[in-house]
Amino acid sequence: MSDTPGQHVPPSESGAREVLRRLELDITVRLDGLLHGDYRGLVPGHGSEPGETREYAPGDDVRRIDWNVTARLQKTHIRQTIADRELDTRVVVDLSPSLDFGTARCEKRDLALAGTAAVGFLTARIGNRFGAILARPDHDEVIPVGQGRQHLMAILDRIQRHERLEGGRADLGRSMQHLVSRGARRGLAVVISDFIGPERWDAQLRRVGLKHEVLAIEVVDPRELELPDVGVLSIVDPATGELRDVQTSRARLRDRYAAAAQQQRQEIAQAIRDAGADHLQLSTDRDWLLDLAGFVTLRRKRDEIRPARSRRDR
Repeated sequence: MSDTPGQHVPPSESGAREVLRRLELDITVRLDGLLHGDYRGLVPGHGSEPGETREYAPGDDVRRIDWNVTARLQKTHIRQTIADRELDTRVVVDLSPSLDFGTARCEKRDLALAGTAAVGFLTARIGNRFGAILARPDHDEVIPVGQGRQHLMAILDRIQRHERLEGGRADLGRSMQHLVSRGARRGLAVVISDFIGPERWDAQLRRVGLKHEVLAIEVVDPRELELPDVGVLSIVDPATGELRDVQTSRARLRDRYAAAAQQQRQEIAQAIRDAGADHLQLSTDRDWLLDLAGFVTLRRKRDEIRPARSRRDR
């Protein structure tokens, strides 16, 4: 990943391998100590095998309510589940032109690659499988789940070498349909995108959440949140190629832009919460490994509190 913004130069074969090797080392050395031996530490969740029932407690997932037992006992009960021995992870990676942008340490597409690598390496245990859906404006490339480091590295290499597109916007709703296709076993579903665009994806994300544990990784750049005061700034719409000159010295314009950007991000976050998904934001001006570690730590603390509360409420 480049530390400075600028024109993208496709990596050579040796350069691509070096980037992926550094990613793997960063993830396994800096984070594996935190998550060692527990692949569900990234996004802890319930298994898919049915187990015993217990009374509902505040904070429990309403999707796990056992309505038959609830009707029989006249009290709300949930069905506990047993964790699967193997985990299937599928990642939707947005490869729209809007991710070919970055004004800080890297581009958003670099964060998409890093997020995919983190999920892949941290869930890579014996028997676990990993697959990907590469979301393009014109079509989706589906890479079936498979096992092993070589399979994961091939997916990461495909993302890293993906050609830059001139325009268009991936349809995330269409791409997420692959996550709920017939025959797909329950597992971990991850969607990595900036979630920008006119296409509606929230309904499909809710549908994915009915079957899988879901993590939405949102990638952003600071210039998408506020405009700098640099005089006339040329801005291009990556989806349409439309170019517009903006006078950024106008404080009122910058304030309106910042307010609109904040509202947009709030709506994205709310849609992710409404879908029952976990939300991790990565920014091109922050250390994504630290953001990921903080996210995992908070998830673990939250999941430790829930069982304790449930036992006290019995």
